[in-house]
Order: sequence, then structure tokens, then C-alpha cells
Amino acid sequence: MQFRTILTLIVFTSAAALAASAAQPPAQPKLQDADKVLLDMAEAFKKGQSKRLTELLPTARRHTLAPWAAYWELKARLDTANADEVQAFFKRFAGTYQEDRLRNDWLLLLGQRRDWSQFVTEAPHYRMQDDREVRCYTLAMEHTLAGVDMSQETKDLWFKQKNASDGCTLAAQMHFDHQLLTPADLWRKARLSLEARQPRATQQVVAMVAPQASSALSTLLAKPEHYLKVTPPSSQPLAQELALLALVRLADSAPDAAAQSLKTRWAAALAPDQRGWAWGAIGKQSAMQLSPDAMDYFAQGSAKDMSDEHLTWYARAALRAGVWPRVLSAIAAMSPAVAAEPTWLYWRARGLLNVKNNPAALQEGQALLQSMAGVRGFYELLAQEELGLPITPPPSPEALTESEKEAARSNPGLQRALTAIAIGLRAEGVREWNYQTNLHRPGGLSDRELLAAADLACQHEVWDRCINTSERTKSVIDLTQRFPMPHKQAVLARTQAIGLDPAYVYGLIRQESRFITDARSGVGASGLMQVMPATARWTAKKIGLAGFSPKQLNDRDTNIAIGTSYLKLVLDDFAGSMPMAAAAYNAGPGRPRKWRGQGDAPSVEAAIWAENVPFTETRDYVKKVLANTTIYAAMISGQTQSLKARLGQIGPAHANAQVNRELP
Repeated sequence: MQFRTILTLIVFTSAAALAASAAQPPAQPKLQDADKVLLDMAEAFKKGQSKRLTELLPTARRHTLAPWAAYWELKARLDTANADEVQAFFKRFAGTYQEDRLRNDWLLLLGQRRDWSQFVTEAPHYRMQDDREVRCYTLAMEHTLAGVDMSQETKDLWFKQKNASDGCTLAAQMHFDHQLLTPADLWRKARLSLEARQPRATQQVVAMVAPQASSALSTLLAKPEHYLKVTPPSSQPLAQELALLALVRLADSAPDAAAQSLKTRWAAALAPDQRGWAWGAIGKQSAMQLSPDAMDYFAQGSAKDMSDEHLTWYARAALRAGVWPRVLSAIAAMSPAVAAEPTWLYWRARGLLNVKNNPAALQEGQALLQSMAGVRGFYELLAQEELGLPITPPPSPEALTESEKEAARSNPGLQRALTAIAIGLRAEGVREWNYQTNLHRPGGLSDRELLAAADLACQHEVWDRCINTSERTKSVIDLTQRFPMPHKQAVLARTQAIGLDPAYVYGLIRQESRFITDARSGVGASGLMQVMPATARWTAKKIGLAGFSPKQLNDRDTNIAIGTSYLKLVLDDFAGSMPMAAAAYNAGPGRPRKWRGQGDAPSVEAAIWAENVPFTETRDYVKKVLANTTIYAAMISGQTQSLKARLGQIGPAHANAQVNRELP
């Protein structure tokens, strides 16, 4: 059945309203001398040039971004600053992001110094409360000064922190020393760290719980298969835990070899819960390789002894194999927080709908779909379509009043954010903006305040803050803010010329760059469509773009021409499959060819295929691009859309299929 919800979006808003942006990007403002000082200070801060910052600070004191200038100058020498200087900064910039940012830095320094007398005074004034390390220092401080049992929160934070850290390790050590954390807790942390490929954190934990095992640990980390072969199986607790770590380490690169070692040599020596964890780690790695053996490996252990990471891959492998009872059992064993994520609510509902001759399961599955259906994300859209109901989208919010807009315009923090972004300090501007729109007060900003802030960002064509801020409203949805269409004429003209769906291009750009023309990723991708230089050169040659240089990728029209041309080539190579082309755009075309399965593997729903993509970034990317595309298609065409139709089915390529091996 066609997806009817999106059809009614056209009543809610019009494509013309969504496209209210100029065809050409706004001209860059001319930098003033005072702006150049701020840019010089930002560069000096990055280079750690403390003296240069102190020299420039007096010149910047009257600038809108003076709090940033003062922050950089003091932060650069914070380890030698005295408490009076820090307190003077807090007083002068009270209520600003920079005050709270410096307090965060100061608390980290006090924690590292174990200066609990100052820490206890300062911690209650920290507003952001979003730094896990600061929170761990707080737990250590409370245990040190008051003897408070904070072991459960310590354990929760420590388990979530993948890498080695001073604060959480300190809190864990203190609670372990007082027998409030058990050896079993520490060994669990060691396993989690090793599976997260953080051997240093694993070594740190083992040094706490079994310092005598450091040599054996080094051996098993370097040569796990050798360790498992030469070490005599033993039911002694330390030997069991080290063998389990070796199995986890080996499974990371060779799950079949780990499974063989567990079956033939170590199974009898391990406790049942340890065997369950080992099979979970082996099954996870096998599932990530899309091996049909994954289901057998998972079945060897009990789901209750596996981690959430194991169980999510157990559920994915069961989805790929079409074994719904095991999808349900894996989800049932997940922690409540993970099981409540939209991904697993949706697949649990689908699993319940596949239970035969069970009206109660059918009713529960329908109720789950109804509880999550909407337009907020990939699985919400699928739930909507699965129900086959023409659910009316949220009504358009009432127009913002002039006083609401003025409150946003006059917010000093938002003004600093816009100024920073305008002169090229995007990272600083984004942090300032996020702080102001995530105010730490009961309930945070109201939906109306968020809409007003998003509107301010839209008016300044700061599209990423417009989208991200509007996405956080709870009771109302303004799709004109969430799905803007900048550069409409350029995108429509280009896509029409090469026969590419403009909704697909908009869905991809929204995910790639949030419409930031000069966006640049950490790996070198540039512009609206985040094109890599090598890909751009190859594509330019293919389309006959003479004299191309990667420096041109920040030019809007060139970026769109290169990006859309490459996307069209990839899409054609995958026979029009939008999910596979999106995966190829993100991870390169070779990987999706492998992920589609081999030989006589059955075709699966593309939603199941996407959920089994081994790369977390690419898995999320595909789902978000396709969800974006479905909504943009309704806005552009004014017609009913179906996300399921866009997804389709995915299976092994036909033996005679033509593949463009030249694609970079």
C-alpha cells in the first residue's frame, strides 16, 4: 500500500515555501580589522601560543566575541593560572557558554590534581553537566570526602566510556578498593574495552584487578591464537578470564578460528556465562562479516550472558536469515534502554506480527507500530507505512510572534554564535549555539523558543543550526525548518539535465553537509555533497569537465555538478537501488557489492540489508538519506510517496550483471 502520510504534508506546507532561499550563495562579509584579530587569536590558540594570545587580548575586548578571546587566553595557560584569575573570569562572563566551558576545563584540571577542596566548591555551578569525565571525578570526590556509595553510576559511566580515562578509572578504583565494585565488574569492563578495540584501556583494567597477569595479557593481545593453543585449559578464575579475553581478541580478526578454539579446547573450562559472552563476541564478528555461520555461533550461547552489542548483531543476523523467533529473543534480552530504540521497537513489532495464530502478539505488534509511527525518522516512517493508515501529520505550528522572534534575535549567545560562524569560526559558533539552545534548566527550551531560534538560523542561512534546532521540538514539527531546500534552482536544473531524482540529491546533501557550502570533513571531503578530491578528479574526467582542480569543490555549482554526476554513475551501477547507491557514496562502491551477499543468498528487504551494514556510519547514513528522500519527494512532487518502494529488495547481483569496476 502506498505511503499516504507524506501526501498530506503538501496540505501542511508548499514546495514554494520550503524553497525560500536565493539561487546563489550569500556573499561573504568583508572582514573588519577586529574580526581579523579574533581569527588570529583562534589560530594562536590552536597552536598553543599563549604569549601571542596575551598580546592580542586587549585589542579584542570590545568585540562581540570578547568572551571567546578571554577564554582562549586563559585556557591556554590554565595549568599555571591561579584560582583568583579563574574566579574573576567566572564573574566577568557569568551566564555565558565560555564561563561554563572554562569551568568544565577547570574541574578536569582540579580532578587530575585531586584538589577536592576546590572541586567540591566549583562542581555545583557547572551547568552543562555533559562531560562524563567531570562526572566521574565528581563521583570520586563524593566517595572520597563523604564515603558515599556511587558504585552503580560509576559502573554505568565507566562501561560506556570506551577509552582509558583518568576520572572514570579513578572512581572505579576507589569503589573497587572498598569492595563496592566486584572483580566480575572489572573483568566485564576489560571485555568491553577489548571489543571496542581499546587494548590500552583493557590493560589498565586488568592491572587493577589482576596486576600479576600483565605479562600473560601482553602475550594474548599480541598473539591470541597462539596463547589459546599453548595455554593449558583451566577452571581457575584468572585463567578463565584471560582465555575469554584471548577468544574476544581472536574473534575480532578470525571468528571461525575463535569458534574452533572455543569448541575443541576451552568450552569445558569456561563458566556458562563466560561461554555465552565468548559466543556472543564470535557471533557478532561473524555477523559483521555477513557469514551464514553467525546464527549457529549465537545459538551456542545464552542470550542473557551477551552484551547489548552482541545482541544487536544477533538480531541483525536473525533478520537477514528471516528467523523471526530469534529476532524476538535477541531483542527481549537487550537492556531496556536499547530495546526501546526505534530500530528495535520496529523490528520487535514486525516479529510479533509474524507470530502465527497468536492474536495477542498481533495486537501488541500493532500497538508498537502505532506508538512510534510518524515522520521523525526512518523507522517511524516505516511503521507508518506498515500500518497502512493515512495518519495526518502534525499540524503546522502557529506563526511565530514578533516578540518570540525578537527574544531569539536579542539573545547574546545566539548573536555571538552567528557572528562567529559569519567570520569563519564555525566550530566555535556551533558550540555556542548548541549551548544556548540546550539551556540546562528544568525542561530546557520550550518548543516555541526552539522554533524561534531555528527561524533565526534559517534567516541567516545557517542551515545546519536551523535543522538541528528544529529537530528537537517535542510536540510540534515545522517541516519547513527541518527540510529546507537551499540552492533549489541549481539542484533542480542539474538533476533534470542528468536524469536524477532531485529528492534523492536533497536527501543526500541534507545528510552530508546540512547545506554548508564550504563544509570539509576530517578525511578531506568538501562542499555541499562532500566529494573527495580523488573522486572529484575521476568524475570530472568522466563528464568532460576540463581544467578541473579539487580547489573548485567549494564552488557551489561545481560541487553539485561533480557530486550529482558521481551519484548518477553509482546509482546506474547498482541498477537504480537507492540504498546501495547511498552506501556506495558513503563507503565506496566495492563494499556494498560485498554486502549484498554471494551466490544463492536470498534477497531481503532493503531495510534489513541496511540494518546489516557493518559500518555504523554507513548504516545510519543509508537510513537517514532514504528517509530524507521520501519527505523531500513529497515536497517537490506533491504526490503520495512510499519509503518501502524506494528501498525495494536487495540480493546478490546476477552473474551476468555489468559492474563498473572503475568507480573509485
